[in-house]
Amino acid sequence: MCMLDADLCDVYNSATMRRFTIAVVVGCSSITLTGAQAPPAAAPFTVEQILSLPTPDNLIASPMGSTIAWTFDERGVRNIYAADGPDFVPRKITNNKDDDGQELTNLSFSSDGKTIVYVRGGDHGGSRPGDPPNPTAEPTAPKMQVWAVASTGGSAPTLLGDGDRPIISPDSTRVAFTRDRKIFVVPIDGSKPPEGSAGPLIALRGASESPVWAPDGKTLAFVSNRGDHSFIALYSSGRPIRYINPKTTHDEDPVWSLDGKKIAFVRTPGTGGAPRSPLEEPQQSWSIMVADVATPDDPVTVATSGEPIDQIARSPVGLDVRWAADDTLVFFSYRDGWQHLYAIRHPGKTGDDASKPALLTPGNFMVEHVTLTPDRRAIVYNANTGSDDGDVDRRHLFKVSLEAPNAKPVAITTGAGIEWGPVVTGDGKTIAFVSADAKRPPVPAVAPIGGGMPRLVAADHIRQDFPTEQLIVPQAVVFNASDGAEVHGQLFRAANRRTRGPAIVYVHGGGPRQMLLGWHYRWEYANDYAINQYFASRGFIVLSVNYRLSVGYGAAYEFPEHAGARGASEYRDIQAAGLYLQRRPDVDPRSIGIWGASYGGYLAALGLGRDADVFAAGVDLHGVHDRLPAVSPSTLAHAIVGDGITEDQLKEALDVEFKSSPISTIDTWRSPVLFVHGDDDRTVDFRQTIELRSRLVAKGVKVEDLVLPDEVHDSLLWRSWVKTASAAGDFFDETLKAKR
Repeated sequence: MCMLDADLCDVYNSATMRRFTIAVVVGCSSITLTGAQAPPAAAPFTVEQILSLPTPDNLIASPMGSTIAWTFDERGVRNIYAADGPDFVPRKITNNKDDDGQELTNLSFSSDGKTIVYVRGGDHGGSRPGDPPNPTAEPTAPKMQVWAVASTGGSAPTLLGDGDRPIISPDSTRVAFTRDRKIFVVPIDGSKPPEGSAGPLIALRGASESPVWAPDGKTLAFVSNRGDHSFIALYSSGRPIRYINPKTTHDEDPVWSLDGKKIAFVRTPGTGGAPRSPLEEPQQSWSIMVADVATPDDPVTVATSGEPIDQIARSPVGLDVRWAADDTLVFFSYRDGWQHLYAIRHPGKTGDDASKPALLTPGNFMVEHVTLTPDRRAIVYNANTGSDDGDVDRRHLFKVSLEAPNAKPVAITTGAGIEWGPVVTGDGKTIAFVSADAKRPPVPAVAPIGGGMPRLVAADHIRQDFPTEQLIVPQAVVFNASDGAEVHGQLFRAANRRTRGPAIVYVHGGGPRQMLLGWHYRWEYANDYAINQYFASRGFIVLSVNYRLSVGYGAAYEFPEHAGARGASEYRDIQAAGLYLQRRPDVDPRSIGIWGASYGGYLAALGLGRDADVFAAGVDLHGVHDRLPAVSPSTLAHAIVGDGITEDQLKEALDVEFKSSPISTIDTWRSPVLFVHGDDDRTVDFRQTIELRSRLVAKGVKVEDLVLPDEVHDSLLWRSWVKTASAAGDFFDETLKAKR
């Protein structure tokens, strides 16, 4: 009896395949398989069609009324849209017309709902957001600028100044923002130049960042970052800067209480201390502190990472401390082994009345995107859980009350869709979010907060030639790595696939990410999902791997030992994916490729170098190829003088880091590779590709490259994505189908 899906069992028994016979064993029994030249798995479509999905992002809700706003990236043209309840008919707020690579980010409504403030330009996914990229190679380089525009539309935006990270004052009259590591304040109508234009508003050394207005608008809390330590500082016009309990620590993420009398912040150790072996697993202890603004020198510790250390999420979530109603702090923690929400009532109280963190979202799943209702008495969040086993690889929305002890979360969405980025309208009646599924690309949606059928907003932005009905619904698969661990993935296989043919392993970037059974909530991975669908339409089976380091499966899966430069232990999961495909009777074991970007490029390169018998060709997008820089000069110096690290320990670390790098695999690398890299990458040095390519060319490996001048890590231009996907598809056609 066949233990695989019905379509795959049909492959075994198809009477139409007559050209050759191979005996294979797949879990249950020895099966005779015949094969023929594989036709396309689905009706083909173009790269331009599949990458024409509208990408919504930055969804926000006005504090007043029922207005929502978001950005759309449509074939590289980025604009802001808004819609008012109850009908939520979209209107265009900005009028950009070109694929110019200029991001629209950091959207926020004024408290009166009349104005939207945003940032145009920059590279917020890179390590130098203050250095605006110029992907179109304009003679005059673009700037990163703060703008304001009426939420009703119909008027041109107003430039407020060059800068980033705008924060609107509670009275809707001023905007604080950062530029060149300093803080500026400007009228929201742009009627005057920013305060501090002739010099910094706050004349402190280091970087002044992350400003937050007090509820009364009279004080700015901000982070004064001194490099190896940082302080929480308070600025009020006409008064000296005040610091909250300055220590040798990194103090960050200030959050005002609703009455403005207290500030919560996160404290982590300062940079330094006794040198440690580079092979020691990283841990980040933390404390949540609460300080009375009237007596800032005596803060209270209300929560800690404990022992063993409760990790801070490596994704942008972090602890995400928020102040809710009834003097309640809400934050993320892994203290039960999953990324969950916890609440502390009346933080700072001592004695018998002291509150311990209470779990709000129990269960074996991960909470990710969170918003408070306008009254701050309930939380709406998304999580990878639901009534279907496949929901571990999806996202659904839930609501939980903060008022009732041990309140049970209530599901808002269910089914085979994927929902993220929830916000609640200012009138408290509607939850807005982004919705997608395996075929339909993401668009905004709304649902009554009290329950009811969700409905789509702006679905007409899905182009008429978008190949929705031609797309594949990926299947959840689980297979075992060499150490016995279960590895999670999604398989793209057309239902009409009846013959043995080529396959591709896809490796996502980042590490702390999770690919889903449908369109992804991050635009760059939505593009990757589109490319996987494109490969499947060209006759490839595609396996997307959520290797260890990925989120969504618990802390033990997300924080494995000996990963990355400390041993690349997560590579076992990539190897297992290739072997899983080799064992499938619908895959030609000689024709398996691999592709990935960034961290995915790193693991793809390891696969090509270590397992040429598994991976016959690969596409490496801006991957890391040399992990040796993880040993810092200070570590080397300490080792030389014998301060805490022995020479043998250092040699072991250097050896492990070298063997964890693709450059160590040159002697066994035989498979052809296509390198794709933007030469203004601020995340992975372009030299990483130059170095590996040079070594492979010298050895005689077939190498192709596609260089994207002036592009950053995640290409900002739509046409760069089209060029990349086209080149990758052609490369796999040439290298994998030619083997048949």
